[in-house]
Amino acid sequence: MIQFKPVVITDIDSIVFMMQEFYAIDNYPIDVDVSKALWRAFISNENLGKSWLIALDDEIVGYVILTFIFSFEYQGRIAFLDELFVSKKYRGKGIGSKVLAFILAESKKLSLKLIYLEIENHNENAQKLYIASGFELHNRKLMARKIN
Repeated sequence: MIQFKPVVITDIDSIVFMMQEFYAIDNYPIDVDVSKALWRAFISNENLGKSWLIALDDEIVGYVILTFIFSFEYQGRIAFLDELFVSKKYRGKGIGSKVLAFILAESKKLSLKLIYLEIENHNENAQKLYIASGFELHNRKLMARKIN
């Protein structure tokens, strides 16, 4: 049975370990100490978002993070599905669909107006998962600029 447990301070080491596995898929850099500090800040401020560990029969198999944004266009609080990670051993077993159903139910409770997410172009499995859960390709292009 899938369970969702809110991330707490004592989970930080475990979740950063999973983040390293997630980031390695696309060779993204990760600074463990910075990530741990970011988690402490995130957990301590509920206005930043929500995060959950994903458990299957009491074994942690992944995590999911929603970060909050305020949007005038969408008339209230929206979210960015910042990360959804399921360990390789557990992929393809329907866990991702259950995670998204949970996130959509939580989003209604949180009165969110919209959820954005981004996916790598090569990750066709993720694209199929999100489309099957009602997400649509956006008609706008996502742009980014880092602030140094």
